[in-house]
Amino acid sequence: MTEKKYDVTALGELLIDFIGAGDSEFGNPLYEANPGGAPCNVLAMLQKLGRKTAFIGKVGNDGFGRQLKDAVDSCGVDLSGLVMDDEVHTTLAFVHKLPDGDRDFSFYRGPGADMMLKAEEVNEDLIKNARVFHFGSLGLTDEPVRSATHKALQIAEENGVLRSYDPNLRPPLWSSDELAREQILWGMAHCDILKIADNEIRWLSGKEDFDEGIAWLREQFDIKLICLTLGPDGSRAYYWDDRIEVPGFLQENTIETTGAGDTFCACMINAVLENGIDGFTPAKLKEAVTFANAAASIITTRKGALKAMPEKQEVIDFLNRTGA
Repeated sequence: MTEKKYDVTALGELLIDFIGAGDSEFGNPLYEANPGGAPCNVLAMLQKLGRKTAFIGKVGNDGFGRQLKDAVDSCGVDLSGLVMDDEVHTTLAFVHKLPDGDRDFSFYRGPGADMMLKAEEVNEDLIKNARVFHFGSLGLTDEPVRSATHKALQIAEENGVLRSYDPNLRPPLWSSDELAREQILWGMAHCDILKIADNEIRWLSGKEDFDEGIAWLREQFDIKLICLTLGPDGSRAYYWDDRIEVPGFLQENTIETTGAGDTFCACMINAVLENGIDGFTPAKLKEAVTFANAAASIITTRKGALKAMPEKQEVIDFLNRTGA
């Protein structure tokens, strides 16, 4: 890849994840205000892996927005593309843990500042000077951020920047399933690297068998590397004719899974930066997926994600202890 100032630039939501923190003395639920938002979670992990990153997005010029700005800045992410909105408040999400370990999200985003990023506010230089541009579907739910995302991808394509995509399906944020499907599939047509979860491929393809769902996707879109996360069962990577599957690392001290997919995604992007999108052998791909699974497992033992990402050496030590 050509030498550029940034390894990865991401565009999308930056918000507060309110995560359960027990009950008060009166039995009322307590919540911890954790910095979150999938694109910045990805960048935070990439910073831990020694990468230089930048973020494009919008938060409210309020207490939560300033908290987020400080948190992301402390991770080392370049925030010259962050816009502070004086009129619309920062987006909030309440994360409820379900009995099966999955999560339910309640969003306060009607509107939220992340939705209000305008095309003319997109910092073009941060994209042109990146090796990879990363985006998600929350930047496609509404205008004007949809147009901002479209513009960013056009800039990436015109400048030969690799594009990484995480659909990150959140049904409550879409006005209809039809619009969600249309826009999420639009993203598939504009990426080289795709990270998709088990529930998302089933929802998109209508197929219960994951291999059939991925085959359905590959018939329509020329995506070079597809990474499928399977929760506690691990993950798979589909690359040309190779299909690599690695089991998950289960831990007794798992708290909740917020940020696990983002951690995995960051590690796979890092592997692309190391090997090149056309440089994977089956052995290198398996090594990358194993490392990504391990990092994702570690983050499930911590509350929050953005400020809790593991160091590279921590992941290596974890793998050595498990004999993987």
